[in-house]
Amino acid sequence: MNGDRHAAAREQMLRKLAEGLSREEELLLEAHLAECEACAREQAALGGAVSALRAMRIELPRNLAGRTQMRIRMRAEELREQGPASRLVWAVAAVSWIFGLATAPLVWRGFAWLGEHTGAPRLLLQFGFVLWWAMPALLAAAVVLWEREWRTRGAE
Repeated sequence: MNGDRHAAAREQMLRKLAEGLSREEELLLEAHLAECEACAREQAALGGAVSALRAMRIELPRNLAGRTQMRIRMRAEELREQGPASRLVWAVAAVSWIFGLATAPLVWRGFAWLGEHTGAPRLLLQFGFVLWWAMPALLAAAVVLWEREWRTRGAE
C-alpha cells in the first residue's frame, strides 16, 4: 500500500506541472511530501529539472516557419492534383469488378465453348479466364504509371 502512495504522489507531481491539481489534491500532495523525505527530494529534483529546461535557450533558424509553410502548401497542392486521379482509379476498379462479377458466368461458358470447339488445353483456357479478370486491373495500373511519368516529365 505504501508503494501505491508513492506512485500516486509521483503522478500528482507530474500532473501539477502539466495541468495543475485541484486544491484538495494539492493539499494531499503537500501532506505526503511533508511526511516522505524521498518524495520531497524527488519533487525538488523535478522542480530543478523543469527550471533548467525553461532556462535553456534554443536557437531556431529564422526562416523555419516560412519554409515549413511553403512545404505544407506544396504538399497540399500535390495532394489536390493527385486526388481526382486516385478517385478515378478506384472508380474504374470498382466498375470493373462489378462488371467482372456480372459477366463471369457468361465468360466461363464462352471459354468452355471455345475449349470444346478448338480443343485448346484446359490450362490455357483457365489462364485466359484469369487474364479476363486481371486485364482491367492491369490497364488501370498502366494508366496510373503513365500519368505519373507524364507528370514527372512535365515538372522537369
